[in-house]
Amino acid sequence: MGIRYVSAATLAETGAPVDAVPEKSRPPLPVLEDVRPASKPLVSSPIVDGAKPQWLTASPDTLRAMELLAFDRDICECQNCPLGKTRKNFVFGTGNPEAEILFVGEAPGADEDAQGLPFVGRAGQLLTKIIESTKTWKRGDVFICNVLKCRPPGNRTPLPEEVEQCRPYLEEQINIIKPKLIMALGASAAQALLKTKDSVGKLRNKWHDYAGIPLRVTYHPAALLRFDGYKKDVWEDMKELTAKYTDLKGK
Repeated sequence: MGIRYVSAATLAETGAPVDAVPEKSRPPLPVLEDVRPASKPLVSSPIVDGAKPQWLTASPDTLRAMELLAFDRDICECQNCPLGKTRKNFVFGTGNPEAEILFVGEAPGADEDAQGLPFVGRAGQLLTKIIESTKTWKRGDVFICNVLKCRPPGNRTPLPEEVEQCRPYLEEQINIIKPKLIMALGASAAQALLKTKDSVGKLRNKWHDYAGIPLRVTYHPAALLRFDGYKKDVWEDMKELTAKYTDLKGK
């Protein structure tokens, strides 16, 4: 089970786009071909007859897109914890592989489990409004994912062992996308990324570091649906995110 890797030079010979970055400075690139035994067919491949997967909002032909597609293809049948047997769909993420901003939530809910996409229910609609209210990004410009890729029954809080099983997937997504900024949505996301038990209230209003990437913490959109007073806090957090982004772009 796995993905076959080739060099950027070899990939260029096939006609696939390769940018000007020297090959030696890039990690090995995955080729989108299944090398699993024929006896175990790929039942939930993100690519069907060459069609662009629903979660991808940009061209599938960039290096990062191909890496993400291959990674999704490699993990979408995960059964490393019991959630693999109770889910309807594995929820990889959604957005632009070239995104400079990454939003990380907790776990898929019922709507997300049904559609195989993150943040598509009421909280997701609100997240879209929050992102686009900045006048800086459209939803399709950023990348959105969750710590867990499968829905916990009853939308319960992720268990520590579930977070540990899924953490490598999230870490690899970040490694491939290489965002300039990360926004952690809610306690579960913040605690998983920062490896802390502190509350959102304690983690807000400051910049944190995740592997050299500035990270901001705010409330999960679902919390805003229950507590209207959080909206002002989230708006302030988004203004800080936008200001930081503008500052980084200016350097």
